Amino acid sequence: MSTTPDQKPGSANSGVTDAENSIELKEIEGLSQSQIVRRRFFRHRGAVVSMIVLAFIIVLAFSAVGFDFAVFGISIKTPGWWQWTWSNIPTPVDGGRPTLSLIPEWLGGAGLAFGPHPFGQDQIGRDIFAVVMRGTQQSIVIMVVVGFIATTIGTVIGAVSGYYRGWVDSVLMRFTDVIITIPLIVIGAVLGLAFGKLGAFVLAIIIGLFTWTGLARLVRGEVLSLREREFVDAARVAGASDRRIIFKHILPNAIGVIIVNTTLLMAAAILLETALSFLGYGVQAPDTSLGKIISENQSAFATRPWLFWWPGLFIIAIALCINFIGDGLRDAFDPRQKRLPSARALAKGERRDRNAARARTFGGTTSADGVGRGFAGDALDGDDLRPRGGGYDAARDPKKDDQ
Repeated sequence: MSTTPDQKPGSANSGVTDAENSIELKEIEGLSQSQIVRRRFFRHRGAVVSMIVLAFIIVLAFSAVGFDFAVFGISIKTPGWWQWTWSNIPTPVDGGRPTLSLIPEWLGGAGLAFGPHPFGQDQIGRDIFAVVMRGTQQSIVIMVVVGFIATTIGTVIGAVSGYYRGWVDSVLMRFTDVIITIPLIVIGAVLGLAFGKLGAFVLAIIIGLFTWTGLARLVRGEVLSLREREFVDAARVAGASDRRIIFKHILPNAIGVIIVNTTLLMAAAILLETALSFLGYGVQAPDTSLGKIISENQSAFATRPWLFWWPGLFIIAIALCINFIGDGLRDAFDPRQKRLPSARALAKGERRDRNAARARTFGGTTSADGVGRGFAGDALDGDDLRPRGGGYDAARDPKKDDQ
């Protein structure tokens, strides 16, 4: 019965692992924590592409039809570059069919054309492009506001509960359990019916007050672990207050968990708003949202399917972009996530380590490309102890040792 010897660092069996670690440490050498996180995030191609797509959607939605915001007596209106607004009712063109054409003429299509109504028109003649842009604005506003409010409440409650423990932890966690036991869709339906007419911003505030529970539990668990670390004890000895320890020492070390779960909250918020608006409990008329567009035109699914294509496409695109960005942030903040180097990088790392060890053995140095150099600046040739390019070294001549 054969046994496998333990692989120790530097042994032949663990050469690949040592090379991976060497490459990883070489890449992050001299970088700050923020630079390491940024470097890892931009290596996640899905997250970078999603960030670009999401930025394009946001710019398109808020610039096309302008921004009309009114809440608590504050009104902000900006004009857009598109010829129609989401409330205009122009004359139907070609039965309301989309005028957008992406198939060139040489492929049998109508050629590349945008037209006056690229997404088509609904039954009463409204331009669907303008309506979808307005619905995208509302969904993005709800997503951002819910994410901000839920993150703030969940972080504070989770941090206080995990830091103080005892009766404070019991009270806050029992209150969290009560909120969790109520189905979110029921809370959203009741509150949406009551506050939906006040606009997307107010609806987002109400939803955000009930979607923080999951993040609070995660932050509590992270704080329970961090509060026992040495740097927290050092802050206490230095006389730091509890508030400073929580917000200046503990929470910055839990920022990875907070940011990643914030993106998940934002993606869930836009899907919740879509579901509520589709059921008639979300954003109320005369305003609109992506879910409300689908709900209003569900009877025309067989005759005008394009009324469902575009709002559904934007819902899926926004939700996927947020999830991919969250995935990239998780990989960037988690130190256990390592990028596997290529075979070429591994071979180069192993060659550099061998040449460095050989140079140390024979008293030389190692150049930037990993090639060993002797005292005279010449490369050593394999097992030959004499430099190839110059000076004979009698002290290293094996024939002299035989004599």
